[in-house]
Amino acid sequence: MSVGDFTALNAAGLNLQAVFDLDQLPADAVAALRRRYDPAHRYRQLILIGHGGRSLWEAVKASDIRSENPIDDFSVRTVGQWFSQQFPGRTPEIIYPGDIPADLQALGSIAGWHHASPFMLGINAEWGTWFAYRVVLLADTDLEPTRPLQGESPCGRCTEKPCIAACPAEAMDGGSFALNKCIAYRREASSRCKATCVARVSCPVGSSHRYGDEQMRHAYSISLREIERHR
Repeated sequence: MSVGDFTALNAAGLNLQAVFDLDQLPADAVAALRRRYDPAHRYRQLILIGHGGRSLWEAVKASDIRSENPIDDFSVRTVGQWFSQQFPGRTPEIIYPGDIPADLQALGSIAGWHHASPFMLGINAEWGTWFAYRVVLLADTDLEPTRPLQGESPCGRCTEKPCIAACPAEAMDGGSFALNKCIAYRREASSRCKATCVARVSCPVGSSHRYGDEQMRHAYSISLREIERHR
């Protein structure tokens, strides 16, 4: 097996990578992937690529890419270029972004990136909630599988729970996350969560990686648009 060279991805802000042998993933998930994408069993590995912090957003802006989904388009293009340089003559199957939902949180949990938080975003001790999944691909590669990111959920050690107290929708006051309260509040004309999440920014974990205002507006305008679309 070879050690992957992710230098180009790191430089582009796609600084989280996890390589899995398919046979180390849950059998039912692999069977579903095989049925949908790989009935001939051409692929041996799944590669999960994400970003943590602000550097991806800066790279997207510097690229001057103009599209409805600039982060997705930049990420797919960058990963495609990286793969063709690392593995000439091979063609991966990109399954995310895509029309068929991928269980990103399950993959993130296996990679050690994802622990549950009260406000339903993945959290870890290194990045807090300031990370995201960007590209998932199947590949006929022989990369060395990566070790999971170490560390328990920081929420288990948090006694003050500032995210719960700060949430203007009181979406977590009942002991679990009430999505209907969150959505209803975001739709209000005077909502403080139209272009941000007050609960999320109140969490101190990984605060040095917190997205800037422009990136937050971009991300939350997309989610609000989806909320309004399904009203």
